[in-house]
Amino acid sequence: MKKAIFPGSFDPITLGHVDIIERGVTLFDELIIAIGINADKKYMFSLDERKKFIEETFKNEPKIKVVTYSGLTVNFCKEQNVDFILRGLRNPADFEFEKAIAHTNRKLSEIETVFLLTSSGKSYISSSIVRDVIRNDGDYTGLVPDAVRI
Repeated sequence: MKKAIFPGSFDPITLGHVDIIERGVTLFDELIIAIGINADKKYMFSLDERKKFIEETFKNEPKIKVVTYSGLTVNFCKEQNVDFILRGLRNPADFEFEKAIAHTNRKLSEIETVFLLTSSGKSYISSSIVRDVIRNDGDYTGLVPDAVRI
């Protein structure tokens, strides 16, 4: 059984994330969306809200499981008996950043990272942009799945 983890803070989940998840779920028997907990990070949405957004978005996809975790992603992968990490790439800067993490993860474990390019119509979307639009009372509805529309 091929299992992958798609880790992130998902603050909030965006249509860019949804794009990667919908395409990634076709590659694996199970895709675990893993919401990382970072005590040093200040989130716009609570952990429960973020988890609910994702669960609601993928409620009809039996191959997707939504969990939370803290600590190193590779350690969580071992706990979950997962051999793959799925990551999305929007641009060359994402690639450089993610490549360094992937190499480090390979050094620490046998975990392989699988990269998918975000679809061109979604490559500009990021959670930080969405948060900024929300903070400034802009129309963010075209950037997030229905479950996030507050």
